[in-house]
Amino acid sequence: MAVALIALSDVVRAAPAMAKAIEATPPASACPSIYQHRHAPLLAGKEDTLCRYAGQVALIVNTASQCGYTGQYRDLQALYDRYKDRGFVILGFPANAFGRQEPGSNQQIAQFCEANFGVRFPMFGKIEATPITREPLFAELARRTGTAPGWNFHKYLVSRDGTRITSFASGVEPLSGQLTAAIERELASR
Repeated sequence: MAVALIALSDVVRAAPAMAKAIEATPPASACPSIYQHRHAPLLAGKEDTLCRYAGQVALIVNTASQCGYTGQYRDLQALYDRYKDRGFVILGFPANAFGRQEPGSNQQIAQFCEANFGVRFPMFGKIEATPITREPLFAELARRTGTAPGWNFHKYLVSRDGTRITSFASGVEPLSGQLTAAIERELASR
């Protein structure tokens, strides 16, 4: 009986933390449609919805390791570091859809991003769909903005509630005034 009481007391002590973790990911029914798409993390982990990012301002980017824009990883990380404590997240999706410029495995992509750019923002498993709009998340982003990615490092800025999505072409630098002003506006909105 003492063992059961100790185990029960451990559960009682852990309950607030468990409840907070459960609250962190809203149920799919309360989650905006843009976050209901399922993806697996770049490395270990099972596929899950993106609902855990609902309530944050998100920048969704299709990335590639062998592209003329690959250097944007550095500025994306700087952008993430600048705004992450204010409710901002970058979601990176390596894609092999343009010029086959992402030929590596998920593990190779992770190693490349860490070694060359110190990437710490969330990255997801490589997208093989060509065109990229065959992948459901990017199909919805393209449909809702009227703009499909034309190349790697296309950016979509998503409001906290998922109702506003703004498209930015690959050539728009992560730290540009155009993008940072849009991020600041979304962070100020409630």
